[in-house]
Amino acid sequence: MTDASPSLLDSGAPVLGRTAFSQRLLDWFDRHGRHDLPWQHDRTPYRVWVSEIMLQQTQVATVIPYFERFMQRFPDVAALAEASQDEVLHLWTGLGYYARGRNLHKAARVVTAEHGGRFPVHSLDAMVALPGVGRSTAGAVIAQSTGDRAVILDGNVKRVLTRLHALEGWAGRPAVERGLWRLAEHYTPQGRVVDFTQAMMDLGATLCRRGQPDCERCPFNDVCVAHARGEERRFPEPKPKKAIPVRTTRMLVLRDACGHILLEQRPSQGLWGGLWSLPQFDGDDEIDDWLALHAPLARREQAWASFVHVFSHFRLEITPVPASVSSLDAVGETRRWYDPEQPDAVGLAAPVKKLLESLTPFALTPP
Repeated sequence: MTDASPSLLDSGAPVLGRTAFSQRLLDWFDRHGRHDLPWQHDRTPYRVWVSEIMLQQTQVATVIPYFERFMQRFPDVAALAEASQDEVLHLWTGLGYYARGRNLHKAARVVTAEHGGRFPVHSLDAMVALPGVGRSTAGAVIAQSTGDRAVILDGNVKRVLTRLHALEGWAGRPAVERGLWRLAEHYTPQGRVVDFTQAMMDLGATLCRRGQPDCERCPFNDVCVAHARGEERRFPEPKPKKAIPVRTTRMLVLRDACGHILLEQRPSQGLWGGLWSLPQFDGDDEIDDWLALHAPLARREQAWASFVHVFSHFRLEITPVPASVSSLDAVGETRRWYDPEQPDAVGLAAPVKKLLESLTPFALTPP
């Protein structure tokens, strides 16, 4: 399809033909696009895949140092597959959305065990079957690493297409998302797919920004319906708001005579799955019962001031509760003593990492 398709014009937006659209975009990209990102060098499926997973819901500037450290430690999929989950999550600490790190590790093992260590980049279905890889991520890996035509629809692309057509409705609604995929398919060319997919992401990230779009420099400002209406900030429509619930937890900060802190590994599923955290309780009575069972000689002190850690779907109010013990028996596979002065290479929940880093050595001093 090279011409505009009336079936795509649900909003009455002027739709450029595929050739005209891609030519405008690529001319802009050649002059203003990002050409020196770390994963654009030695563009293997593995490197592109790692970058795409890290870039899900995370900005490029944040991802770059994580990506570079990750590549130094895990230069290929075999090295990643052979690593422990703890080591992977340790390097992921601070990026958030830790299910991405767990799925990255699982997918590396699938690629190694089922695909001989080679990503199945010539099959969209096989790529989507990998843990943590959706349709858009699979398309990006295929397009960026092979140059084969594949369609992407990440958050940046959704924003560009939604404004260009002034599409009504939240993009998460199935009908709206189906329309966006049709548009993305319509515009994706046969040639220069590597540059085209990068250009679409760059356009959304650098010009068609969420809060402050730079419409004057956009190569599509003369055909953008949202811009013509002066309604750029109305699109895309936000997800319908729900009241953000607040949860509470009390974290036990138990320190031994050497200044080590007791950590527990979280279950593999759920909040902070697989990460190491301070033991969590609903109330002080639970803490006292736990200490009576595991550390009867421990001395619990007054709780510190609470602080809030914000997730995408709720807020967690954390109250640290300090305690000290001279010694404790062997802690087992899911508990360990952690030395803040010589930290182990394990994945830590972000607020726990921040709390541990704030402690005064060898003293239970609140942050």
